[in-house]
Amino acid sequence: MDAQDSIAKGRAARAKAPRSSHANWQPAPERRNPVEILAEQDETRQRDLVPLRHTRMLVSPFAFYRGGAAIMAADLQGTPSSGIQVQCCGDAHLANFGGFESPERSMVFDINDFDETLPGAWEWDLKRLAASLVVAARDRGFDDAIARRSVAEAARRYRTAMRDFAGQRNLDVWYARLDPEGIIGRWGAAVSKTDSVRLKNLARKGSSKTSLKAFAKLTEPVDGTVRIRNDPPLVERFDAFLPTTKAADMEVQARQWVQAYSRSLPPARRRVLAGFRLVDVARKVVGVGSVGTRCWIALFLGRDQGDPLFLQIKEAQNSVLSNYFRRSKYANQGQRVVMGQHLMQAASDILLGWERGEGVDGVHRDFYVRQLWDGKISADLSTIDAAMLPIYGQMCSWTLARAHARSGDRLAIASYLGSGDVFDRAIVEFSLVYADQNQNDFDTATAAVRSGELVTAS
Repeated sequence: MDAQDSIAKGRAARAKAPRSSHANWQPAPERRNPVEILAEQDETRQRDLVPLRHTRMLVSPFAFYRGGAAIMAADLQGTPSSGIQVQCCGDAHLANFGGFESPERSMVFDINDFDETLPGAWEWDLKRLAASLVVAARDRGFDDAIARRSVAEAARRYRTAMRDFAGQRNLDVWYARLDPEGIIGRWGAAVSKTDSVRLKNLARKGSSKTSLKAFAKLTEPVDGTVRIRNDPPLVERFDAFLPTTKAADMEVQARQWVQAYSRSLPPARRRVLAGFRLVDVARKVVGVGSVGTRCWIALFLGRDQGDPLFLQIKEAQNSVLSNYFRRSKYANQGQRVVMGQHLMQAASDILLGWERGEGVDGVHRDFYVRQLWDGKISADLSTIDAAMLPIYGQMCSWTLARAHARSGDRLAIASYLGSGDVFDRAIVEFSLVYADQNQNDFDTATAAVRSGELVTAS
């Protein structure tokens, strides 16, 4: 399809899904109880960690939103769509963006969670991001004027960024990235001196968050060697929560998975991993919505104890989008995550890979593997101020537009969005209404705890 065909496709899509129609959302008459959706997900998770998942989600409406990707995916079914598909993140809320060090050891800002990635409607990602701005604003006690402004500026930034990408050469889109200099260059005039200093300090903090720091925090000396420190429930050795025989079997299988996953790496990266020896493995609890999915961390040593490497081995289940779009072409869900991440991210972990393994229960599960800490940082949304929230929302929406421009028809999307603010205003209205629904769902789940339908950790 040439450029003019793409532009015509985008304009034609306005008839199918008028831009103003994105403002409209109301719960379907047959809408499922959100507690049922959570319970359905719990069935595939480690039973002893399910109460902790509920506890983390019910800290606040924003925490509930973070863990409710499956709830929102069900709600977005049947909403207006231009029909233009991209590689979706599937869970593009504010807390799933952050900084990390690229393979060149420079700090970049990007999407950092791809558990739900799948080809789908670009509008779904943008609506998930936009509504998270309203939920986060309310969580901070800001009035809806701040929420409206934050969403309007994020939607505008997505639209104008997509138009910019539509005018760029293909390789320029693939080379585009957001680094600290780019952030200051784009938003420096709007950022206070205090926030500018915070951004620079945050970048420095990320640069120090390495395997060496993880080694100091997560390990302890034992009989002349090192092992992962038991710190339940966040980090647990297998013998801390399994019978002795099963713990031994689980450790053997986890080691086999780690060693086998290297086959998914390019030969040069495989050579890097071969320079390390596996020392220890343990279970780790991660995230909010991910709690209960199987996740291990593996400690490797290279030259000596001053040369550590931590890998995270995380279970990959079906995307929450898989019930609404075509299922992944990858049979291995870990491969789905890795390939989606490579498509969407400007730079990815050099040790990112996948594997399928049989557990001690005889069930085959898919995993993806990445470095545990690799200069990773995230914004503290619990302290973000009213001036910085709209700027952070723009950083996220620019990044999302860049990811979508890489994998989808950026000319068609830009043509659909146009130069006016019709779409922006519609997304503002949608986000306010959906944030109300999230609050209702949070209240429903809280009531379910009181009634005993949902169990939380003591």
